[in-house]
Amino acid sequence: MDNHWKALFGSWDGAIGTLLSAIASTPASKLNATLQKHLDVLGNVMQATGSALASDSEKELTLNKIGNQVQAIGNTSVISGIITPWNEETTKKITIQRNLFQAVGSSMALPGLLDTKEMYLDTLYDIYGALLQAIGNALQGLSVIMELQGKRGENIDFAGSWIQTIGAFIQALVQSKS
Repeated sequence: MDNHWKALFGSWDGAIGTLLSAIASTPASKLNATLQKHLDVLGNVMQATGSALASDSEKELTLNKIGNQVQAIGNTSVISGIITPWNEETTKKITIQRNLFQAVGSSMALPGLLDTKEMYLDTLYDIYGALLQAIGNALQGLSVIMELQGKRGENIDFAGSWIQTIGAFIQALVQSKS
């Protein structure tokens, strides 16, 4: 698979994965807990795979390449948090780290996107998508911090999941155009 197709497949795989995870975290969904867990695992596997493929498609070491690797690590850690029977507090702490890893990973693409002589509309969309993903992941991390403090955070997690999903789809659409 050449690098263009690898990046394209990776971006769509990651976007669909964020969608599945967002559906799993939607509080009003009629899904039972087991199905939500399976959707979240599948979504995070797809996100990790997408980030790994996007990273592998870049020949040179860039912040974007490293950012994709960091995102893949974040998704892999949440998978372990979901499938490993730890106590609730440990699981929440891992979830916070995962979301912050992903937020940092998305943010790492921004300097490379902003460092351009000419700004094209696709570049602006790519920046916007990366920024939305970083904000969404940060909100998801914040929601778990709130839960550890005894506050309700599911609405913030819900909003963060869908904000991240919108950002991922914007970036996949930009990747499709290029």
